[in-house]
Amino acid sequence: SHWLLAWLSLELNTLSILPIMMKQPHPRMVEATTKYFIIQSTAAACILFASTLNAWQTGLWSIMHTNSMLPTTLITIAIMLKLGLAPAHLWYPEILQGTPLTTAMLISTWQKLAPLALLYMLHNTINTALLLTIAALSTIIGGWTGLNQTQTRKIMAFSSISHMGWLLIALNMDQKLTTLTMLTYLAATTAMFTTLSYTTTKTIHDTGTTWMLSPALTLMMMITLMSLGGLPPLTGFMPKLLIIKDLASINLLPIGALALTASLPSLFFYTRIAYMTMLTTPPTTTNMNLKWRFNTTTPPISTTPLIITCMMLPMTAALYNTT
Repeated sequence: SHWLLAWLSLELNTLSILPIMMKQPHPRMVEATTKYFIIQSTAAACILFASTLNAWQTGLWSIMHTNSMLPTTLITIAIMLKLGLAPAHLWYPEILQGTPLTTAMLISTWQKLAPLALLYMLHNTINTALLLTIAALSTIIGGWTGLNQTQTRKIMAFSSISHMGWLLIALNMDQKLTTLTMLTYLAATTAMFTTLSYTTTKTIHDTGTTWMLSPALTLMMMITLMSLGGLPPLTGFMPKLLIIKDLASINLLPIGALALTASLPSLFFYTRIAYMTMLTTPPTTTNMNLKWRFNTTTPPISTTPLIITCMMLPMTAALYNTT
């Protein structure tokens, strides 16, 4: 509840992942680590300046007493930077592209929890119109800019930007629904990155050869992609359905229609990956087992995130009522 401790925790969170990002001394990873450090440090400096300004105006360092317009706006900009929300999203795909798949998974999941915790505490003081504008921009940009990508890490980066937009829309209405949306996103993203890492799938072209390692795992990866897109039989449809229902109940259905329309491009490039994997044969594919490309030393992945991503839709009502 204290701004200085929150700032210190964010700094420790940033410094802790930097050695993980540059574990392998590759120039691309060093570049991504440097970019990540600069962006996160800039956002933390904004938070420190805004909290100092708020303490000067109110005499309190409590996060719950941040009511002035200027500190609140600065903190919102800083959280946008940390989460990679549009229009402050340009660093996010480039950094994910410069790191290994497991590190990219950490940046897309674990590293978002601390800024989201701050957003949870401040959502009552942040301007609702500002949050909805950022959410709409994130869903639109996350969908449209992912259309021309062929690298799986960049596709997952733009997918994350779009999902963060949906999460911001939920935050304006209900914290329980926001928690459910966040858990669904974390489960689906973890399952997808883990599968991509195990099959060493870095481009869409690589997906055509994953059948030779594990057809069942590849099928689960495609189902996870469809769940990320929000197709009705799968778990990813659950938070979108509940968000649209709540938007309709408070007469904000145009925002929901805009978010649904913006999610169609995301569903298109998910479907394109599934099509390239299951219904086409890349020119380099042969009948031999391509064991040289697969990370066979990796232990079998846990199926829990995959099951959650695919089969939790029937429990929608129970999860929504208990979250």
